[in-house]
Amino acid sequence: MKGNSRCVSSNQTAPHEKIPELVRRHLGTPSQKPINEHTFNAFEQAALWRDTSRPLIFDSCCGVGESTFRLASTFSDAQIIGIDKSAVRTDKQDRLFTLPDNALILRADVIDFWRLAVKNAWFLHAHFLLFPNPYPKSTQVQRRWHANSSFIDLIRLGGNFELRSNWPIYVQEFSLALHTLDITSSINKLNITDPFTAFERKYVASDQAIWQLKSCLNQTLR
Repeated sequence: MKGNSRCVSSNQTAPHEKIPELVRRHLGTPSQKPINEHTFNAFEQAALWRDTSRPLIFDSCCGVGESTFRLASTFSDAQIIGIDKSAVRTDKQDRLFTLPDNALILRADVIDFWRLAVKNAWFLHAHFLLFPNPYPKSTQVQRRWHANSSFIDLIRLGGNFELRSNWPIYVQEFSLALHTLDITSSINKLNITDPFTAFERKYVASDQAIWQLKSCLNQTLR
């Protein structure tokens, strides 16, 4: 069935010129935001569940957890933690998927969860950030992951990183932010034959391109 998902509309025609400046600023001024209680409790649950002898993978902003479910099958030797801030979305997981033993879905603020993971010296095997909200207005740039203080924690978690988006400027900006820290990345246009998430299904049905960024994040910022 033909989809009708709208393309991203933005007043930007290229990556925001302030990306390098914002990355350097946040590198020198780490976030002092208080960690909320429900995320602290979620992290404690994850710490009890975690098997430190197995590779750890984050599926950040996982929504209802379809991607977490798929990743758990793909990386059967690893443990997958899906994280999303919305209880409405995470509460749907039980009705949609039966998670295998190597997957856990938590309602938490990923900004706080990443900070706690860094503080506790967690290092990731891989990290997936699939279809984040792009906040497409130019004035919203600091709400994008690569332009706020949480980006530094994302880098410090390390691992093989993958980002996907239907807005190419978002992906280009993320690459620019990585380049500011001397981290290389590659960008590809995906040919989706087996949609990985509901986002992919609706974008493919609407004939929208899906862009992928991949990078191996070092841990030199520790």
